[in-house]
Amino acid sequence: MKAMVLKSTNTPLVLENLTDPVPGAGEAVAKVLACGAGLTIHHARAGRVPIEYPRIIGHEITGEIVAVGQGVTQLKTGDPVTAYFYLTCGECRWCRINRETLCERFGGYIGRDVDGGYAEYIKLPARNFLRLPEGLDWRGKPAEVGVICDAIATPIKVVRRARLQPADTVAVFGAGGGLGVHMTMVARWARAKKVIAVDTMASKLETCLKAGADVAVDASGGRVVEQLMELTGGEGIDVAIDFVSSKSTLEAGARALAKGGRLVTLGGNSQPFELDPSQLLRKEIEVLGSRYATRQEVIESLELVARGEFFPIVTEKAPLEKAEAIHQRLEKGLITARAALLMS
Repeated sequence: MKAMVLKSTNTPLVLENLTDPVPGAGEAVAKVLACGAGLTIHHARAGRVPIEYPRIIGHEITGEIVAVGQGVTQLKTGDPVTAYFYLTCGECRWCRINRETLCERFGGYIGRDVDGGYAEYIKLPARNFLRLPEGLDWRGKPAEVGVICDAIATPIKVVRRARLQPADTVAVFGAGGGLGVHMTMVARWARAKKVIAVDTMASKLETCLKAGADVAVDASGGRVVEQLMELTGGEGIDVAIDFVSSKSTLEAGARALAKGGRLVTLGGNSQPFELDPSQLLRKEIEVLGSRYATRQEVIESLELVARGEFFPIVTEKAPLEKAEAIHQRLEKGLITARAALLMS
């Protein structure tokens, strides 16, 4: 099979011909039709997360099962599937209460700890494949269907984590990115009173408005807090959702919160930031972390798209061989919403 292989930290992806994978007990192999290329995947390409090399990255797949291993009964040849990004045990107390992102025996990530979807075939534990529901045009729109498992499922998790209500004003920081654009879409679907898209790249804001934002804020001038307060008549925002999660964006989001406001961080920046304890107390502000999504939230996201509630936005598509060019654009922040690789 053809695969784009990452050989070492922050080096270009290399096209190689590899042996087709064969499933072992409890495993299955799928033919990959498309694989999304978002910032989570790019962090692996850029060497910002630990990986054992060589590695095939990517996890946002649309695929078709071509072989199953011994003991696999939940899948059969021909099943259309996507993948659940996390390698979880399915047995610990967190997995049993549908909070797999906190798995006590967490095994890592597809595309980091096991080979992923930048290839013509992918082998995974059978439980990591999720069958696609009827109503999804997975053959005609494989790129869009593939990104649902991340670009839609993650915002669905945030809506629940932040307890987003119809009376809430929501600001999405990093709204022009692959998750941010879809967060504006899902926040609008969740009937938020007002959705504000915040980004430093003005060229991305039109897409945010088309996706569901009521208003867009160009944050490049460094007046985000003032702009958000002006847009809310001085009251502040109810929910700040931060996909950048830098010191400056987290502090701005917190400062712009109204009474009872919730700040949700999803970025992996790892910079410490400051909060005023008196503000936390006086306003009863909440600071929340939100990590990917549960298997059930991915399944529900697939069902919502299949029912026509919304549809993911993939603005750039390229053949597998052009993966490196896509990642160069991701590194420069030039891709609005999602990009995806097509296998044929």
